[in-house]
Amino acid sequence: MFPGTSQLHPSGAGAAGSIVEFMTETVATADAAAHSSAAGDRAPVLDIVIPVYNEEAGLGACVRRLDEYLRGGFPFSARITIADNASTDDTLRIAHDLAASMPGVRVMHLDAKGRGRALRAVWELSDAQVLAYMDVDLSTDLDALLPLVAPLVSGHSDLAIGTRLDASSRVVRGPKREIISRCYNLILKAALRAHFSDAQCGFKAIRAQVAHRLLPLIEDGEWFFDTELLVLAERAGLRIHEVPVDWIDDPDSRVDIVDTARKDLRGVWRLARAISTGALPLEELRAAIGREPLVPGVPLGMVGQVVRFALVGVGSTLAYILLYLLLQPIAGAQAANFLALLLTAVANTAANRAFTFGVRGSTRVLTHQFQGLLVFCFGLLVTSGSLFALHRWAADAPVFVELGVLVSANLVATIARFVGLRWVFRDAGGDGMVRRHHTPSDPAGRAHSGDSADPSHTADLLGFHDHARGAARTADTPRTDDKSGAAW
Repeated sequence: MFPGTSQLHPSGAGAAGSIVEFMTETVATADAAAHSSAAGDRAPVLDIVIPVYNEEAGLGACVRRLDEYLRGGFPFSARITIADNASTDDTLRIAHDLAASMPGVRVMHLDAKGRGRALRAVWELSDAQVLAYMDVDLSTDLDALLPLVAPLVSGHSDLAIGTRLDASSRVVRGPKREIISRCYNLILKAALRAHFSDAQCGFKAIRAQVAHRLLPLIEDGEWFFDTELLVLAERAGLRIHEVPVDWIDDPDSRVDIVDTARKDLRGVWRLARAISTGALPLEELRAAIGREPLVPGVPLGMVGQVVRFALVGVGSTLAYILLYLLLQPIAGAQAANFLALLLTAVANTAANRAFTFGVRGSTRVLTHQFQGLLVFCFGLLVTSGSLFALHRWAADAPVFVELGVLVSANLVATIARFVGLRWVFRDAGGDGMVRRHHTPSDPAGRAHSGDSADPSHTADLLGFHDHARGAARTADTPRTDDKSGAAW
């Protein structure tokens, strides 16, 4: 299991016990939602979006099956939203017929194709607490729906995804799709340092408040939308919950694998470049979320930073040794120590800036290097002082003795360097440096300990302009959105 992710297995006796225990945490929320619904507030806890394009053949059976499942004991109030992506067959008419005959169904029509575009249009306007989507073919066993959304309703997690790549998942699909899926997720791990296991499974959910903060940062409107959403969430330190699923491939899938793969690779390149150049406002996003250390006095991400700092330190030490051995016969011990330490200090600061502390782009890079050189001065003082003491005690000490003394002195300087660099990058949040903290009074996670600032200011940090979201809109109440070309 990867850091920052949690897993809940939806099947088996042990898993059932885990679900029962977990649901004790959310039953109060479910009761409150039911009471609210009875009182006339029609906003559901869950809004399930089904994006469709030319699905006239299977849409009716899918929606009826899902509606029957939700009415058969599902503990949270739920709505089904059919998002029609510019279908050219009878899909839209069938969707409206379903909405007219089933009170828990509504329809949104978009003039453009794209799963991400459909999800954005519905999620931005939804009044539900938790937003989810699933593929129209219902390839994923619906018994995984409750384990998917329960951690979000309770506030324990921010996003939840179904995974077909867990060892306990049961998947039926051809070898070509299996290989492509695994290769794509390996690319994400290598290029974007992703920790989630399955980016493209069409079975996901997200807390509405989290969605409203992430959506303005997502550029893609097609299949890469899922990956971009998950990478941004992970980089912001949000908690991603994973549910191993039972999944049967749809042989009638209309996904163009080659075209999708090409666009996904372009999306990976774009996102990696945005992260490396600092184009994404990740610091503002982390600040808007409002996290704080779990243990007072223990900085967030300390363990991960120590490991990454140690890896950079090993490389710097090897480079220092090589430079010293090359320069010492030419320049002498003190000059060789100064030059080797200076060169490795500049490289060390740059490496720790990007790798250890996750600071990207050119903003304040010169300031960080200058502050890093101040830390370097302490290391120079320690090592030069050690050399001076050695030469006073043993003037003819061989070069390897000098090197041993310098490495020992550098160990002392390294500890000071880590503390110093944490000060230099004190305003930078690295990957995995934030964790969720909820106030006990809000099980849905709507209040954060760091969210005391004006909510409108928090939204302005991300450039997000909130849409008016009233009670649930039915399919026969038209509404248009000029930006997306969507209509209810």
